[in-house]
Amino acid sequence: MRILLMSLGTRGDVQPFVALGAALRARGGDVTVSTGVGFEAMIEGAGLKSASFSSNYQTLLQRPDVQDAMHTLSGKLRMLRKSRERIRQELEEQWNLTHKIRPDLIVYNPKTAFAAQAAHNIGAVAVPALLQPVLAPTAAFPLMVVSTGNLGACANRFSHRLATGMAGRLNRKNFRAFERAHDGSMELGDFDELRGFAPGGRNVPRLHAYSRHLVPRPDDWPVEETITGYWFRENDQTDWTPPAALARFLMSGPPPVYIGFGSMPTRDAQKTAQAAIEALRQAGLRGVLSRGWGGLEMPNAGVDIHVISGAPHGWLFPRCAAIVHHGGAGTTHQALRWGRPSVVCPLFGDQPFWARRVADAGAGAEPLPMKKFSASRLADRLEVALSSVVKARAEELGRLIRAEAGSERAADVLESVMSGR
Repeated sequence: MRILLMSLGTRGDVQPFVALGAALRARGGDVTVSTGVGFEAMIEGAGLKSASFSSNYQTLLQRPDVQDAMHTLSGKLRMLRKSRERIRQELEEQWNLTHKIRPDLIVYNPKTAFAAQAAHNIGAVAVPALLQPVLAPTAAFPLMVVSTGNLGACANRFSHRLATGMAGRLNRKNFRAFERAHDGSMELGDFDELRGFAPGGRNVPRLHAYSRHLVPRPDDWPVEETITGYWFRENDQTDWTPPAALARFLMSGPPPVYIGFGSMPTRDAQKTAQAAIEALRQAGLRGVLSRGWGGLEMPNAGVDIHVISGAPHGWLFPRCAAIVHHGGAGTTHQALRWGRPSVVCPLFGDQPFWARRVADAGAGAEPLPMKKFSASRLADRLEVALSSVVKARAEELGRLIRAEAGSERAADVLESVMSGR
């Protein structure tokens, strides 16, 4: 069976699809992963085929207008207007790639929703996959970008319906523009691409790739909404060989605190790094500082701090005492997977939601938004995160999350879809 997995975004948007691809390949699937440039080595290292789109999200996130869009409403509106050409190019590439590979099955995230239209055109099955609880209205909690609290059943459900409606209208507008650009020669179907597609109009599941122990399945969801657990690779580079300097640092003292903000841009990287290091010293802790895409750097950090360009979370996190991070879905689940308490410093998007969920689960300190980031606040939260109660709860959640086996569960669901059960 030919399988195409499509996702656009940062590493956190891509790595779970690679994990799912590895699980499907182990079952005999011929798997291609398509995403923006820069992830070819990770994809091919998992034994999968790589087909890159032209978008480069690492470069995109460093642009001042994109960073402005993360912090202001006016920036978001300007970015939306300026993104039309990029979106048009991405639609073109999604359509062309799908028709070149002609897969039997496509699994896609909402940023590549045109995959469902391409599947309709070639008679394939298209299954949407979500890394956050979005696009499925519920009374249990509001849309994450509206609030991390509870607005009441009616308001909660309305916030989801409003966002789903807006996303659908935006997709329709972009899809029709694509159709007009091709003089109507591209046959587009009249269905909800955010719910997937299967020939004959039969329903397909919508996969939710996160832990039910952080987001329990709402009672008012239809049967198609399926929480599988987060998609991890089985070995996840746990046998990675670290640089000699990192290995020596880890062996030279007690487990350090990891501090890294992944793909998130940082407006003042040196100031952020300085505050992080001061917090560690106030708390009497050692630290591993990961530069990430934001370029955190601290020259002459001292013998108690080790600066790295990056390392596989599956290798490094089990060797750390706690994890300070931005709250992306991937890093959040990786920290909990290994039973490590977190201090989450959210910036935008889904990050405040995961920060709140970790704190409410008792597996981390209260969120520390990046706009309030300081040495004293981080030191206080590290004290909470490393308390015996929080550490024990993080270890308990780790056991539960590891037992979910999300990649295998998702592969089971997809095999059932393709067998017609």
